[in-house]
Amino acid sequence: MTGARDFLSKAMDAAVIPGFSRIGYAVRSRTGEWSDPSRADLEGRVVVVTGPTSGLGLEVVRMLATTGAHLVLVARDAAKCAGVVAELESIRPGVTTEVVTADMADLDGVARASREILARHGAVHALVHNAGALLARRESSPQGFETTVACHVLGPHLMTTLLIPALRAGAGRVVTVSSGGMYAVPVPDCTGAGTPEMAADRWNGTRQYAIAKRVQIVMNAEWARRESGVTFAVMHPGWADTPGVQGSIPAFRAVTSLILRTPRQGADTIAWLVVTDEKVPSGKFWCDRETVPEHRIPGTRRSDSAARRDSVWSWCEAAIAARRG
Repeated sequence: MTGARDFLSKAMDAAVIPGFSRIGYAVRSRTGEWSDPSRADLEGRVVVVTGPTSGLGLEVVRMLATTGAHLVLVARDAAKCAGVVAELESIRPGVTTEVVTADMADLDGVARASREILARHGAVHALVHNAGALLARRESSPQGFETTVACHVLGPHLMTTLLIPALRAGAGRVVTVSSGGMYAVPVPDCTGAGTPEMAADRWNGTRQYAIAKRVQIVMNAEWARRESGVTFAVMHPGWADTPGVQGSIPAFRAVTSLILRTPRQGADTIAWLVVTDEKVPSGKFWCDRETVPEHRIPGTRRSDSAARRDSVWSWCEAAIAARRG
């Protein structure tokens, strides 16, 4: 039965639309006899979630609210996050939460937030990197980096770096939310003057987003290679009908609206990776609770060399160096 299910899953992904849509979720969840993440027991464990006020992040904290976990909500808008806290308390009276304010594209803010979390919690069970955006025009972070890369890559890398002591103490997991859109782009070459940031004269928001998501895949694997005391996982949610999709790519949503996943379906694997008692292999790429390939196009596979991965890691390390000490 497992072999037949694996074959069907791979066939759906090969056809893209069935695998990424609500069809793939429905088939895998039913044939896999999935347990509900919201019924897990994380009593006393600390879970940090960035971007918890809408979309996938909101669905994740809704699911985790009933597990007994202490939820640390990292968000730009404290007032909006307060509304989320009120909702979580209605889901489970007595749920323990705290709000930490930070824009994940602002490295100074991320450093402050990370040190605040570290000062309060000696052990962290899970860190979920979910915050992000697909921008219509090129913007720069307070430190001068392209904002998409700053928010999706550098902010999370800095937060992970600073929280590593607590993650080690908690035998923790780092779960990064990527996108299937990264399949269309190669691993960037960051040697010399190379950078994952697109220049202003050729900038394209959708492609820049895909590049940042590809870099997340690389950094996940590189973290796993370098750090054995923490489990690293990166996932893509398929095509989910989130506010980000509605606002950033409305034409895509209009064409695919009948087959888009609900936000909860898209968030399921994130929550599962946080709560599961199963042994999760570190450094893998996931969708619908299964490991999936990092490449689908020969050209992107050829770009994925050890030298390029090392160059991406080195570029990220240099970018955060001034704020990690």
